[in-house]
Amino acid sequence: MTNPLPKAIFLMGPTASGKTDLAIAIRQTLPVEIISVDSALIYRGMDIGTAKPTAEELAQAPHRLIDIRDPSQAYSAADFRDDALTEMARIVADGKIPLLVGGTMLYFKALLEGLSPLPSADPDIREALENEAQQHGWEALHAQLCEVDPVSGARIHPNDPQRITRALEVYRISGQTLTALTEKKGEPLPYQVHQFAIAPQDRGELHRRIERRFDKMIDAGFEKEVRTLYEREDLHVDLPSIRCVGYRQMWDYLAGRCTHDEAVYRGICATRQLAKRQITWLRGWDNVTWLDSDTPSLSLQTVTKALTAGTET
Repeated sequence: MTNPLPKAIFLMGPTASGKTDLAIAIRQTLPVEIISVDSALIYRGMDIGTAKPTAEELAQAPHRLIDIRDPSQAYSAADFRDDALTEMARIVADGKIPLLVGGTMLYFKALLEGLSPLPSADPDIREALENEAQQHGWEALHAQLCEVDPVSGARIHPNDPQRITRALEVYRISGQTLTALTEKKGEPLPYQVHQFAIAPQDRGELHRRIERRFDKMIDAGFEKEVRTLYEREDLHVDLPSIRCVGYRQMWDYLAGRCTHDEAVYRGICATRQLAKRQITWLRGWDNVTWLDSDTPSLSLQTVTKALTAGTET
């Protein structure tokens, strides 16, 4: 019997693994429309440092959910799920297949499994946490988080005030840990999903790709792009947009906290760390077919065969 659910494709992978090139090739071969699954590509005016598809690439293969927020605005996994489901329904209504491409694994997880019943933000509790952080430092709040929710404490970096605040806020509102609540799933994705992950087989090759891309970003005017953001009075270093890899490090250079060379080095290191986290997510991902970045034609053939055969991957 055929699966009555509409098809969708997930194309996941670490940064600099060749997702965009493969997505464009898939669009030229199959009746798909692309939806970006990237928490950095949503921001307008952040093009170079996010490796956003070029105007030429977007002309070949338009990406939905790109440039939908100003860097001063928040955007959550819940926002993404709502937006993605809307775009997926439109694509299916047009007789095509949604192709979701990106490296923000939390967004993929929220879309695939649904969202857990987390409480809404509480301004009073957030203000109290901010005051505590000013008095005792974020390390003290992180230590507090480790006491009440060791799993979240191990997962969240001590220098990540946004996520520390949210985890402690959830605990203070509900009396339950973020870990416990996120184990409760919401509505699953009503699609027959074919899941692929692309990466070089050699980790060293991925590191070389990251370095080459960062060098190209610098040559393309990344410093100027960040300076434009830095000169805005409504942006600051704790915003999710400015905490994107590369941007935080260049921001520190512009603020005089490091040299340009140090900013570039730290940016490359941060990008490597991001790629490592993405791969760790994917190693534990169920029902995923791995593709090799170094054999793009074979990768395209694998995706095409899976979709045309009508079998789940």
